Amino acid sequence: MIYIVRKEHFNAAHKLFNPSWSKEKNEKEFGVCSNKNWHGHNYEIEVTLKGKLDPESGMLINLKILSKILKNEIIDKVDHMNLNMDVPFLKDVITSTENVTIKFWEILDEKIKSLNIDCKLHKIRLYETPRNFVEYYGEK
Repeated sequence: MIYIVRKEHFNAAHKLFNPSWSKEKNEKEFGVCSNKNWHGHNYEIEVTLKGKLDPESGMLINLKILSKILKNEIIDKVDHMNLNMDVPFLKDVITSTENVTIKFWEILDEKIKSLNIDCKLHKIRLYETPRNFVEYYGEK
């Protein structure tokens, strides 16, 4: 088994807000992250695939393919966007880093499975800041 990682970067704004809560409860729970004027992050995403090497190419997956998938399916849809307002797959989702990571997994897992190659999505690590990140392995 071998693991391969692709890292990408995007910038996005969001706010943490539960519409079923009062303004006061949102502010108490989410603090400044519930700011009515939003706030932004310089996100880093690391996507890890695992599997067996293709004996003919010597690769798990051509990184150009993985890069294109990440760009088309995730980065182009979230970079310089408001995650709460501009991203259809995050509609009605509290845009915590945890929830965003799970949505990214759902999209990438389906796309990678459709390639019909001997590898699968192993982990997504999403950095919201250099000190705060989420790791997700597809387990709910």
